[in-house]
Amino acid sequence: MKTNLFIDKISLNRDKISSFEEYPFNIEIIKNFEELKFTESVTFFVGENGTGKSTFIEAIAVAMGLNAEGGTQNFNFVTKNTSSNLSNYLKISRHNYPENKFFLRAESFYNFSSEVQRLVEEDQYFSLYKYYGGNLHNCSHGESFIKLVKNRFGDNGLYILDEPEAALSPERQMSLLCLIDDLVKRGCQFIIATHSPILISYYKGVILDLDNNFKITKYEDTKIYNLYRLYLDNPYGMQKRLFEGED
Repeated sequence: MKTNLFIDKISLNRDKISSFEEYPFNIEIIKNFEELKFTESVTFFVGENGTGKSTFIEAIAVAMGLNAEGGTQNFNFVTKNTSSNLSNYLKISRHNYPENKFFLRAESFYNFSSEVQRLVEEDQYFSLYKYYGGNLHNCSHGESFIKLVKNRFGDNGLYILDEPEAALSPERQMSLLCLIDDLVKRGCQFIIATHSPILISYYKGVILDLDNNFKITKYEDTKIYNLYRLYLDNPYGMQKRLFEGED
């Protein structure tokens, strides 16, 4: 099957940035960033907390016309404006135009669900069941997350996800993996920032390590995989090492 890419390259307009000592340009991965090429339908960003995964993926979403707190290009709600201006300096090279676009982030999913409910109350023709499978607040965090993907994500779409595992149990992460695979077969592209060893195991995905300047990394070589394996192979031994190392 031919890979369907809607974004095939992202570059940074470095000459327009006045200072790399100010946020967000002082973040290491952005300070050193020039361009990034996409080669597969699913791309994972991995890296330690503070590397800039969420900042970077949010900027991609905003540069593609999506709301910083989540949703489609038709959502423009702001609960608290904490997004950076990085999107203004990104150049997106597009191979095709997606029929659907969506930015889904776990940390602001409650705010997004509330905005959906508000739209329903204001517009009787806005169908919760058609687009979202019902009231997202009537489900658990994980259930509503999966329900949204099932009902709102369609063919030939660009879907940007920020740490979706925060809403999902391991079993639900596997459910999401199945949905992603089905959508890839239907012509979709995913860009996902994650800490999940389950999600990054996807056999058709490419893993980019932001701790190593977007280096393409094999699953078994990721810090995520190796830390989980080390811990699960000997949890009590690891706890002993961790606790004895405390001050």
